Amino acid sequence: MSVTGELADRPESWPVHSSRVLHADAWVVTVVEDEVSRPGHPEETFGRIAVRHPGAVMILAVDDDERVLLMRQYRHTSQHVFVEIPAGVRDSEGEPAEETARRELREEAELAADEWRLLLSTYPSAGILSETHDIFLARGLRHAPRGDFTLEHEEAEMELFWAPFDDLLDAALRGDVREGPLVQAVLAYEVLRRRGEL
Repeated sequence: MSVTGELADRPESWPVHSSRVLHADAWVVTVVEDEVSRPGHPEETFGRIAVRHPGAVMILAVDDDERVLLMRQYRHTSQHVFVEIPAGVRDSEGEPAEETARRELREEAELAADEWRLLLSTYPSAGILSETHDIFLARGLRHAPRGDFTLEHEEAEMELFWAPFDDLLDAALRGDVREGPLVQAVLAYEVLRRRGEL
């Protein structure tokens, strides 16, 4: 099999004949059921469930000693306390992703960074979620007060800690840490480091 054309995803929208909201909450998530057809085949409709989500940002914060800022956070859906990197929902309409990342790093970890770089932009589960993840690298870290922001719910129980990057990479490759954006960020960082592009 040969590869032709540009190696890239492309936007496309198939005809939606009807749409029904199954759930909408006061936070960020809406669940809809769409009746869809292939282009040129309006008689062949089929149902698809879609979870609409505004997207999220994640931050791989690496200090001058090649340590990564991590947190342990409970996730009810998966019934686990995961090792994660700072993250947040893009729930401020019109706010650029990097600005959301800066805000989340300050609110969750009381840190600011002088250097920002987009590592990856991914769809975590394209078959059901519209959510995108913009994963940033933050370097040149310094203390920054969170101001009047209050940690609530699961965030109120978060534990922050630092780990050497190489230990985190090993943990990801062993499957000891499995939270998707963290693993993606770590692997992307390692590829860039080996290429000398950091």
